[in-house]
Amino acid sequence: MARRRIGFWYRFAAVLVKPPLMVLIKRDWRGMENIPAEGGFITAVNHNSHVDPFAYAHYQYNTGRVPRFLAKAGLFKKGFVGAAMRGTGQIPVYRESTDALSAFRAAIDAVERGECVAFYPEGTLTRDPDGWPMTGKTGAARVALQTRCPVIPVAQWGANELLPPYAKKPDILPRKTHHVLAGPPVDLSRYYDREMSPDLLREVTEVIMAAITAQLELIRGEKAPENVYDPREVRIAQRRKTAAKSKAQQEEGQGT
Repeated sequence: MARRRIGFWYRFAAVLVKPPLMVLIKRDWRGMENIPAEGGFITAVNHNSHVDPFAYAHYQYNTGRVPRFLAKAGLFKKGFVGAAMRGTGQIPVYRESTDALSAFRAAIDAVERGECVAFYPEGTLTRDPDGWPMTGKTGAARVALQTRCPVIPVAQWGANELLPPYAKKPDILPRKTHHVLAGPPVDLSRYYDREMSPDLLREVTEVIMAAITAQLELIRGEKAPENVYDPREVRIAQRRKTAAKSKAQQEEGQGT
């Protein structure tokens, strides 16, 4: 299947965004040979800065296979932003759908048309204290199993040094380097003929996240922690700690 043309809106966005990125960050971009030249595929990318979607889009724009990011469907209805989202071919996600697979129907359709759909499987900026990928959500796994398309794990590092997670001001000097490494496709063939159960989706998601983390280990030259940061488990632990503290305070009050 032939690749889709980049189009006016994406080129217009590149004219606006590329010059400041060229000024603000240096580039160490590797693995472009792993980006498929033709046909639909998924890139699964780690997320550690509000700047990295722009920096990563710049990387992939230069491969000739522009990424189509997933975004809330409501954004496509808002004036200039909506026009730009539609014009650049971004993918609306209908989160209100009661059918989990239908929520990603637009992404599935895009892959089947020969597009690249870029997933941030973590769903938000990583909360790992050292910036490693945390546990992922199952959207990329759903689309990958439904379409059987290539899944390219992509790690990036450096945009988070320009604008750390949740920071309000960028740290411009010294000039930072944006490192990107795209790995070979994740082999998911052993999962294709199995029922798409929650357990299967979690397992496939873990495989995809492990592949992303492996690429980031190569960039950073160090090993990731053995235990993956799980925000759900952290929230549960915090609630238990708060409940235990409250209970202790109540017992102490009753004893006085």
